[in-house]
Amino acid sequence: MAIDNQAAEVKAIARHIRMSASKVRRVLDQIRGRSYREALMILEFMPYRACEPVLKVVRSAAANAEHNAGYERAKLIISQAYADQGPYLKRYRARAQGRAYMIRRPTCHITVAVAPEQEEE
Repeated sequence: MAIDNQAAEVKAIARHIRMSASKVRRVLDQIRGRSYREALMILEFMPYRACEPVLKVVRSAAANAEHNAGYERAKLIISQAYADQGPYLKRYRARAQGRAYMIRRPTCHITVAVAPEQEEE
């Protein structure tokens, strides 16, 4: 059964999002395991800036599932959702006496996988 579920998953990835992975994870924790429609409603009304890129990835995963695998959007659930740390953008700030302090701007990679709901037997 687990092998069939893996094959049924369709995913979408957004890379190099200019946001720390920990801030994105608190949004992804809210939608993991929920239905596609429920996830959209949650993301629309959450007050976090991370909701916008996550919403794009969820919609992209659903479009991939509909176009590539022939699934109906209404019957999809968010089976996996995680954010990995991406490369840091390195910037410098001028400081006293000619010194420079490094500023590290984080990026992350957001992955969302959707799968059709399993009918209970």
